[in-house]
Amino acid sequence: MIPVALTIAGSDSGGGAGIQADLKTFSANGVYGMSAVTSVTAQNTLGVQAVHNLSPEVVAAQIDSVLTDIGAQVIKTGMLANADILAAVADVLRGYTEIPIVVDPVMIAKSGDALLEPEAVSTLIERLIPLATVITPNLDEARALTGIEASDVDGMRTVARRLFEMGPRNVVVKGGHLEGPAVDVLFDGGNFETLESERIDTRSTHGTGCTFASAIAAGLAKGVPVAEAVRDAKTYLTGALRHALPMGGGHGPVQHFHELYRDAERLSVLDQLTAAARRLENAHAGDLVPEVQCNLGMGMSRASSADDVAAFPGRLIRLRRDVRSVAPPEFGASSHVARIILTAMRKDPDKRSVMNIRYDDSILGACRGLGLSVAAFDRHEEPLESKTREGSTLEWGTARVIEEQGFVPDIVYDLGDEGKEPMIRVIASDPERVTDIALAVLERSRGK
Repeated sequence: MIPVALTIAGSDSGGGAGIQADLKTFSANGVYGMSAVTSVTAQNTLGVQAVHNLSPEVVAAQIDSVLTDIGAQVIKTGMLANADILAAVADVLRGYTEIPIVVDPVMIAKSGDALLEPEAVSTLIERLIPLATVITPNLDEARALTGIEASDVDGMRTVARRLFEMGPRNVVVKGGHLEGPAVDVLFDGGNFETLESERIDTRSTHGTGCTFASAIAAGLAKGVPVAEAVRDAKTYLTGALRHALPMGGGHGPVQHFHELYRDAERLSVLDQLTAAARRLENAHAGDLVPEVQCNLGMGMSRASSADDVAAFPGRLIRLRRDVRSVAPPEFGASSHVARIILTAMRKDPDKRSVMNIRYDDSILGACRGLGLSVAAFDRHEEPLESKTREGSTLEWGTARVIEEQGFVPDIVYDLGDEGKEPMIRVIASDPERVTDIALAVLERSRGK
């Protein structure tokens, strides 16, 4: 049976935070999401333009409605707006003490707009926080709850101790507002754990608090221990920030389904490489294959390492007049191909595919005759420090050509070195385009 989570929070018409972010996060993490809406906001990436709070009775009725029928493995709270709604939610939840509760004490939107009336803070402290399995304040919210200003990890630990005294079983103080790496502190009343991740440089930070708390809730719904759920949630949020796409004129949303989309993209990359290899096999393109054989690769749209680049293990080999693949394409299969693609993508993110082909004058002449942009590097000019690093020549040579040209050429070649075969590399947006170029070059080099 699929785990079930209930979020009690406000609606964000922009879809980046609140109920919408919670439900997306639940779904992305394999949990069925239900909702009890507390407030309806007119909201976008620039700010909150209007708020309409529902009656406490309607909020409580929504909670009872779903919990008495469907039930839940976890409850997460977000924007509760005012003291009356807070009190009503706390009263209802006292009847479901067997269900873990994650309290995100939402007070201020990313734009700076208030989402909790100041007089409701005492109700939050006295009636809801003591019910929490986990509470997840950021530094501003922690200061509003404790009166303590935290500016470093030691200060965050002090705040966490004070919050723990209010009754929750676990406290996560989020340090996203500090400089440097993104650091959070988890405290269970006995032990501290500091969680650190890279800080992602993006304006798409709307809904990060909702998303983080909901990811923790999703973990708890699946029976994951609190510390592990917090770690997993931080990893998930970091990915959602890394893959966020700009939207609107202000703080855009994170990408809640980045893992799903990434899996789909990985399959697409492999399919494109397989289709391109099949074309090469059917085209009797063996004359393109150099002595060291050839390979064809493609990177993910935001590739950052060799693991994000797929190629053919064992390469593409020549069998008489034909090209044959030894094995299906895999990610991480070729560090050489990955170095070229990653270097090209740093200049032009759309240049995600490469294939190395045999060098001879007729093939190079065909490249020029087709009007392709052609550039070369000289292996003899490579610095010693680069030569001594395994596989660095291709990265150095590609980077040098790009720097000299100011763009990524269609063709990059070199005349080899001692023990190194001369080589031509075709660089393009995808395997289909690379194959189009390679086959056109082959046809022209044969005088057809």
